[in-house]
Amino acid sequence: MPHIDVKMFPGRNDEIKKNLAEKLLKTAAEELQIPAENLSVSVEDVDPKKWNEEVGAATPDDKIYAGKMFRAE
Repeated sequence: MPHIDVKMFPGRNDEIKKNLAEKLLKTAAEELQIPAENLSVSVEDVDPKKWNEEVGAATPDDKIYAGKMFRAE
């Protein structure tokens, strides 16, 4: 079923990542009207030097539904 993949710069501890994942899971389950057990959330640190290559280039603008994709220059 649905999976939420969060990618971010390193620097946050596992407790912060777990809290974020739990809140995303709860909100997504409510919005999608499905049991939370049918969802999963992963949180991955991405080296800032590899951000454009691994995240920016791999995420087309038309797939970003909220916020703005950071792309280093």
